[in-house]
Amino acid sequence: MPINTTLAPITSEDELSWQETALCAQTGPDFFFPAPGSSTQDAKRLCGACEGRVACLEYALRHDEKFGVWGGLSEKERERLRRSRG
Repeated sequence: MPINTTLAPITSEDELSWQETALCAQTGPDFFFPAPGSSTQDAKRLCGACEGRVACLEYALRHDEKFGVWGGLSEKERERLRRSRG
């Protein structure tokens, strides 16, 4: 699924609506915020099946989330995406 490269203005109510159906809400935070050096593959796999993945990633980019897996991307992957956007 392509990721929107321009972040359109959204209201705060819309901004978090994806969380209502997000698969991550059914797991513990340790799953998406693993210890340094731990694998993120299971979290990424779950994100790949989540309807809210794109909105989650856009939220993380908009709010400069530094830690954890958001929208199927790790910290380093989100940083590379930010740099590629300019």
